[in-house]
Amino acid sequence: MDTSLLFNYFPDLSEKQKEQFTLLKDLYTDWNSKINVISRKDMEEFYLHHVLHSLAIGKLVPFKDYTEIMDAGTGGGFPGVPLAILFPEARFFLVDSIGKKIKVVNEVVKSLGLTNVEAVQTRVEQVDRTFDFVISRAVTDLEAFTRWTFYKVHRQSFNRLPNGILYLKGMGIEDEIDRVKKLKMTKVSTYPISKYFAEEYFQSKQIVHVYK
Repeated sequence: MDTSLLFNYFPDLSEKQKEQFTLLKDLYTDWNSKINVISRKDMEEFYLHHVLHSLAIGKLVPFKDYTEIMDAGTGGGFPGVPLAILFPEARFFLVDSIGKKIKVVNEVVKSLGLTNVEAVQTRVEQVDRTFDFVISRAVTDLEAFTRWTFYKVHRQSFNRLPNGILYLKGMGIEDEIDRVKKLKMTKVSTYPISKYFAEEYFQSKQIVHVYK
């Protein structure tokens, strides 16, 4: 998949955003040759597996200006970097405990000229801030992730969905969802990504929304 399919799904991108999305693959290909943050095999499907997958969150919640989002365990910058391109007036805080991954993120952000991203090497529990949303791509069990991050979400919502966690996961995690529902003051909704994107890759993918 090249950028043309991505542009079809997001027809209102500015020329600057199109340029930034187009630059992404070359930037990650270059950095991945020095610091491996994406599976080499996966780079062949970079826009499908990484960029479009990340942007599914933006289909579910078109973040309003000044929304504050933490990408917890961002790895090489997903889903945070693609979403930061899509929503230049939202604010993104990307966190990972591995320094070399954050180095790649910061270099990509600098090359793209993104001014709405801060990327820091730290552990989530050391972040002394709260956010509208915490996002991530299946870094761990959903219950563990909820316990790890839910207290970083503040209550004052102003987007389409209530503030909370937006977690990219595969299907078949009913046990994880049931355990999250048993936690104090949590509700869970799920949204199949196939609702937004027709490619077969997304038939087994969903967004899990955990909220108060």
